[in-house]
Amino acid sequence: MGAKTWMLVYSNGDAAENLKKDPVLNQAETTELLQKLFPNENLESIEGGDLSYTNPPDEIIFAGCFGEVSVIAAVEFAGDYPSRVDPRFIDPSLGENIYLHAMHSVVDWFAFATWKEGQLTRALSLSPDSGILEDIGEKLPFELDYWEGKYPALDPEEEDEFDYPFAFHPLELGEAALKEFFGYQLEGFIDDSLIMPENIPLMGFKRSVSKPWWKVW
Repeated sequence: MGAKTWMLVYSNGDAAENLKKDPVLNQAETTELLQKLFPNENLESIEGGDLSYTNPPDEIIFAGCFGEVSVIAAVEFAGDYPSRVDPRFIDPSLGENIYLHAMHSVVDWFAFATWKEGQLTRALSLSPDSGILEDIGEKLPFELDYWEGKYPALDPEEEDEFDYPFAFHPLELGEAALKEFFGYQLEGFIDDSLIMPENIPLMGFKRSVSKPWWKVW
């Protein structure tokens, strides 16, 4: 598996249902949202992308506002402890439901968090090397089959040879979370009921920190 993500999604109502409505990108609202959340940075418009690529490098932000749902992909959402994301991002006025989704295929790490009206309801972060870094709140229904071992990380013949720390592969749970929260997947079996993330455009911005005028000279 080679998928990577680090993104935050705001939604009034169900995010997956909102994204399935073929939403139209509002460029003015997207720019306004980023100026609000990143007030100390210069944001230069660059070539955009789409929802299939939400792991931009540190100096880039991808974002899109689509009426009832907004997506921001930035390095701020790639931390090991999703519940500790900067509080400025957890603004219930931006969406009654807030989701953070992050995974990195190189280290088999996956993390997510959900907030309802600004209150944390679930957070999880884990990788084979680091173990469970964070596990807050009740497990969500889509998680349960994984924790119960119905999707084992290893084939039965491999279990005696390898000692895998979890009953499932973190990236497979990460794909299940993408499907549950946003109605799409990046890898694995993809059925016709899922949206194509390539069809959801995102604006691109190059970022740099603004310097006070007395430091410019």
